Amino acid sequence: MKKSFAVFGLGRFGESVVRTLVASHQDVLAVDINEGPVNELMDVATQTLIADTRDEEVLRDLNVDSFDYVIIGIGNNMEASILTTMLSKEQGAKKVIAKAETSDQGRVLERVGADQVVFPERDMGHSIVRKLLSNHILNFIDLSDEYTLAAIEITDPNFVNQNLIDLNLRERFGLTVIAIKHGKAINVAPQPTDMMETHDIVTVVGPIKGVNALDEALKK
Repeated sequence: MKKSFAVFGLGRFGESVVRTLVASHQDVLAVDINEGPVNELMDVATQTLIADTRDEEVLRDLNVDSFDYVIIGIGNNMEASILTTMLSKEQGAKKVIAKAETSDQGRVLERVGADQVVFPERDMGHSIVRKLLSNHILNFIDLSDEYTLAAIEITDPNFVNQNLIDLNLRERFGLTVIAIKHGKAINVAPQPTDMMETHDIVTVVGPIKGVNALDEALKK
């Protein structure tokens, strides 16, 4: 389903967001105070604009309340980031996602109305470390501070040739299996009797500590 996005601030984070959304066939307005970043995305985004989003009149003219999401990627200018977030919410923006570079900046953004604060640099560091320290977690998306969705490769002989009933991942680790990939085939509705084979990739959702415990069990 196509949604509409306004992206304010076209640094590395903002540009990446714009290109990814456009590649997913979404409608994207890309805005920056500087001409260079806007020109870079002129032939990419649905619409581009050179503007100062600290200006209340600019946001009113943009009809920020008409977008499904407003994404604020102005991380290196705290004043602009905070003011743009506050004004976007005052103008009726449905959901504001703001980038922060520090915890203090993140707390202020939440207080002035950001529905979600993201820390791209911090999260990338966490992601790299987690993958380096794990032998079996291929990918993951943290859903909150406590829960995650993860793709885990099964190589341990103790887990092979057993079905989901035998493995009992829910009872042992608090994890629910939502998909199993075998080769190129993906089973998105696995049955309790489905058997696990070597190098199968299971997608699970549940507590982060449960995923880590399963990863530890697979190392044995």
